[in-house]
Amino acid sequence: MHKNKLHSARVFCGLCALGLFAFFNGAIAQNAVPAAQAASGAVTAVVTTNPYGLEALWEGSDLVTKVVLLLLLIMSMGSWYIMIVKVLEQSKMGRQAKDAQAFWSAATVAEGTAALSQESPYRFLADAAGTAVNKHHGLMGHIPLNDWIAMAIQRAVDRVQSNTQNGLAFLATVGSTSPFVGLFGTVWGIYHALTAIGISGQASIDKVAGPVGEALIMTAIGLAVAVPAVLSYNWLVRRNKAVMDEVRAFGNDLHAVVLGTIKN
Repeated sequence: MHKNKLHSARVFCGLCALGLFAFFNGAIAQNAVPAAQAASGAVTAVVTTNPYGLEALWEGSDLVTKVVLLLLLIMSMGSWYIMIVKVLEQSKMGRQAKDAQAFWSAATVAEGTAALSQESPYRFLADAAGTAVNKHHGLMGHIPLNDWIAMAIQRAVDRVQSNTQNGLAFLATVGSTSPFVGLFGTVWGIYHALTAIGISGQASIDKVAGPVGEALIMTAIGLAVAVPAVLSYNWLVRRNKAVMDEVRAFGNDLHAVVLGTIKN
């Protein structure tokens, strides 16, 4: 009997031990799931949220930094707008130069002028030459006709060249000033970052690297605005030169043709 009771007690203790082990094991497993989920959420938050990016720079910046960022944005948008518009204008002038070749097949200067498009710079030169011939009287009549027509065509060429230069000054200004605007934003950001660090008294690497890195973004933005502006300025100036060479050649030939028709 005593042995049976001892055996029963041992069995009961073993069952209790197994029950306690199962209980604590389940509790640990239940606590581990939220902990793992919390850790996973923390990792996800770290991956998806950048505390030192452009969004953090904008949200944590003061009025001066916001003004600098908006100024760089306006410079960039203006540069790209001028680039696109000038490329389209130069391409249009290239097509008009090809169409102007039909001018030399006309029977008279008036017929050739009427065949040109109203928006064509070559039509503008032809109209200027015709107007010069018709207005060669009064005080203007004392100027030799050859010189008078040459002056009229040259003024027209200068007007066309002035129109092709529109917007290039803005590109040159953006290319030369935007790096300094970005540098100003960097200096301003570093100054405020160091001031805040000095007030807090915490000069650890995480307190220094974040604000200083955000400030350096301003210099990078300034360079990103300047480089396309400078490259496009040089490219557009070279294309303008090629376009104006065609216009000047047409003007010289037009001068000779108009004089020839008058003498004949």
